[in-house]
Amino acid sequence: MRDLYQRLRLAPGADDAQIAAAIAACEHTALKADADAVLQTEWRRAEYDALHDTLADIGRLRARLGLTHAPYWRAGPADDFSLPPGPPGSRLEALMGRLEHAARRYNRWRRLHAPWLIAGLVALALGAGVMLGRWMP
Repeated sequence: MRDLYQRLRLAPGADDAQIAAAIAACEHTALKADADAVLQTEWRRAEYDALHDTLADIGRLRARLGLTHAPYWRAGPADDFSLPPGPPGSRLEALMGRLEHAARRYNRWRRLHAPWLIAGLVALALGAGVMLGRWMP
């Protein structure tokens, strides 16, 4: 979805006169038609503004986590709500470090404990079988 406000160089809280002037000054015919249909109709603009706020929040969240679109999406209509990734040392690096640490611990636990766990269960089953054999006539 295109960010009509960004493409028309308007603030989301722009009034009707500013929107009309920006649409009139726009040279891109498809953008002009979309903006005219959406921003000039009151109920469509209200729906667009609600969706715009949600998409802007998602874009900020993705940027803080260091997530961006793939290179082939850049500068297209899908990239309007994506922001550049956060600075070095952002939460993404800390999150990735924690995930790698958890994966290493899990893999080590599986490697060391799984054989012992299986051997312990087999020994427990054999011991239970022997004990039941002694108690049964």
